[in-house]
Amino acid sequence: MNPVSRSDVPPVPRIVPREQHSISRKNISKAALRVLYRLNEAGYDAYLVGGAVRDLLLGGHPKDFDVATNATPEQVKGLFRNCRLIGRRFRLAHVVFGPEIIEVATFRGTGEDGDSGGDRHIVDGRIVRDNIWGSIEEDAIRRDFRVNALYYDISDFSVRDYVGGMQDLEDRSMRLIGDPELRYREDPVRMLRAARLAAKLDFTIDPAASAPFATLGHLLTEASPARLFDESLKLFLAGHGLKSFKMLESCGLLKFMFPATARALERGDHALRALVEQGLANTDARIADGKSVTPAFLYAVLLWGEVRDQARGWIMQGIDDSDAWQRAAAHVVGEQCQRVAIPRRFTLTMEEIWALQPRFEHIHRKRVFRLLSHPRFRAAFDFLLLRAHESARMRELGEWWHHAQQLPPEMLAAALGGGGVPVSESTVSASGPARKRRRRRKPSGKGKGDAGGS
Repeated sequence: MNPVSRSDVPPVPRIVPREQHSISRKNISKAALRVLYRLNEAGYDAYLVGGAVRDLLLGGHPKDFDVATNATPEQVKGLFRNCRLIGRRFRLAHVVFGPEIIEVATFRGTGEDGDSGGDRHIVDGRIVRDNIWGSIEEDAIRRDFRVNALYYDISDFSVRDYVGGMQDLEDRSMRLIGDPELRYREDPVRMLRAARLAAKLDFTIDPAASAPFATLGHLLTEASPARLFDESLKLFLAGHGLKSFKMLESCGLLKFMFPATARALERGDHALRALVEQGLANTDARIADGKSVTPAFLYAVLLWGEVRDQARGWIMQGIDDSDAWQRAAAHVVGEQCQRVAIPRRFTLTMEEIWALQPRFEHIHRKRVFRLLSHPRFRAAFDFLLLRAHESARMRELGEWWHHAQQLPPEMLAAALGGGGVPVSESTVSASGPARKRRRRRKPSGKGKGDAGGS
């Protein structure tokens, strides 16, 4: 079975000359231009391809630039000393310029001519190795979506379109190349990519491309959990996380990546939905402002509903609070990591954020100062603020801890007194400064039987 059906007649390209498109070399990284020019000067075809061309035509500013060429990986390596060859499934050349890496791929072929110069291995319709070289026409029909099969030719600065990608840009539609069911069986992660790109670009998914989601979505459970982790970062930590989440949910794909999240939301918990959507929106805003974000906080948001409900269930059965939260966290994280391989450094932080939530409700002097000094306090406090939709009490709790952080330690200590206090804004803000207590002097220890001490 060939991965992409094609006719014997190669597609006729639509060539868009320089004066009829909006791509300017000023918006292409210098490293990518150096690779393109070097290949071209050595007599090879060299094209900017894929998402970079798509985004440039839409007026965006790509971060990554990929190059397609008829040079083999070994020939590319011969031209660049700063090149390394990677990949077994897809053999690629990475040309390294400091922190920037330009990925160079040889044109992929369909393998129908028998003279491939490479090898392909397919298991149950899924491509597990694919290093068959071909022509640019074959390479175009091997790509996933039509908007990703546009080529910018460095030799004359034109754009080449072999499959109708320019029309899809005008229609703002995601259309697959070839038979959708066959393409998803080859690589189920393409379903996630359709949702992610539609969310990022504000495109619609063509009905023919979205129809197989209902019957083939389960194939995502067979994808590599490590690969799904990488995909989840692209979905939720690239500045369009809220849109991606809504797109996954509307496409029916969320349950295959985050089953616990889907279950919790299906219970109709409006406060939980508000927490998840606000958490995603806040992450998008931080990325837009150039601030740092951590996957741990976002995963803690996505899985909170299931952890909370399980912990409450065990507490009602008489299990100690701390043990109940620990057990719930371990159970939910264990299930989730079977789908998305979240690294341990993130799951540890998630578990700490969850474990600190019930501690916010204990407003006692020692516990308050102990919690304020916890290394995960800030992340846990931000999480507490997201929970304001749960109840009026939770909102007051967030306000109390906000005010508590504004006070000098001695004033906070005075406000708390010697024990617990009710949660309210006035507890902290209206307590006033502490009244100085006279310290009792300890006996000097001098007297009978004491020669003066040490």
